[in-house]
Amino acid sequence: MRPFHYAKPGSVAEAVRVLGANPDAEVIAGGTDLVTLLRDGVRAPNQLVDVNGLGLDRLAWQQDGGVHIGALCRNAVDDSRLRRAYPALVLALRSGASPQIRNRASFGGNLLQRTRCAYFRLPEFDCNKRAPGSGCAALTGDGAQTALFGASPSCVAVHPSDCAVALVALNAVVRVEGPSGVRRIPVEEFHVLPGDAPQRETVLRRDEVVVAIELPPAPPSHYLKFRDRTSFAFALVSAGVAVEVSGGVVRSARIVLGGVAPKPWRCGAAERELVGGPFTEASIAKAGDAATEGAKPRPGNEYKVELVRRVVRRALTELRNA
Repeated sequence: MRPFHYAKPGSVAEAVRVLGANPDAEVIAGGTDLVTLLRDGVRAPNQLVDVNGLGLDRLAWQQDGGVHIGALCRNAVDDSRLRRAYPALVLALRSGASPQIRNRASFGGNLLQRTRCAYFRLPEFDCNKRAPGSGCAALTGDGAQTALFGASPSCVAVHPSDCAVALVALNAVVRVEGPSGVRRIPVEEFHVLPGDAPQRETVLRRDEVVVAIELPPAPPSHYLKFRDRTSFAFALVSAGVAVEVSGGVVRSARIVLGGVAPKPWRCGAAERELVGGPFTEASIAKAGDAATEGAKPRPGNEYKVELVRRVVRRALTELRNA
C-alpha cells in the first residue's frame, strides 16, 4: 500500500472543496471496498477524504410515506417500517454481505463499489477499467461471470451491487452535493455503460459527494438472488421486482436485473408483458421470456440466458404469492 494523506473535513462543503482541489483524492466511508483496492494496488489515491461524522447517517421518513436514507447509513440498517415498505431493499441488503461487512458498509459506498471482475482486481492482467487503453483480458479469458447486456469491446464486467438493483426497482433517487449545489439523480441513471470509456462508471463528478438516497412510496416488491454458493457470494443473476396491482390489473411494473450488465439492467420488454393485464402465471412466464430480450451471450456465460428467465419468473411468482 502506498502512503497517502488523510483529510477529515468538518462539513460536506469542505469535503467538496478538498476533492475539487485535488484530482487524485478519493472519498472513504465504510472502506469495505476501497481498502481492499488500496491493499491490492488497484487504486493509489494520494489523499483520502473521510466523510464519516458529517451527519450523513440518518434515516428519516417523509410525510408522503417515502424515506430519506443518509449515504452513510450502514447496510445493516434494520428498521421495521423499512422492511414493510421496501422488502426488496432489505432482502437485497441481507443477501449482499455478512453481518460484519454490513455493519461497516454504507449505502453510498454500496452504489459506488467497483466491479468484482477478477481481471480488474488483479493488476497483472490488462484492464481498460483500471488502466484505460491497456486492453480487456476478460474478452479472451474466463467468461462465466461476464455481462449479457450493455457490454462493449472495451469491457464486459458486471456491476456487483445487490442494493443498487433493488433501488432501481423502487425508483430511488441519489442526492449528491457539489460546488454548484445539490443534484438529484435517478439511481437508474446513476451508473453508465462502458462504451469506449469503461473507467467512468457513474455520472458522479470528481468534486461531488453522495449525501443521500431518496425512495418514494413503492408498490409491493421482492428481491431474488442466484449465486454459486449460499453464503454471501456475488450474484450470477438477481432480480428486483416491484408490481402494483389494482382491480385485478397490473398498473405498473419495474423489473431490474443484477449480475448481468455493467449497471442494474431494467427489463422494459418484461414490464410491458405485465402492465395492463392480470398478474397471472401466464403473464409471469411471458415476462420471464421477455427479460432475455437483447441478451448477447459470450463463450462461458450462455447459461445466464436461461437463468435470467427463471430468476425473473420465480421473483414475480414469489411476489404474487406473498
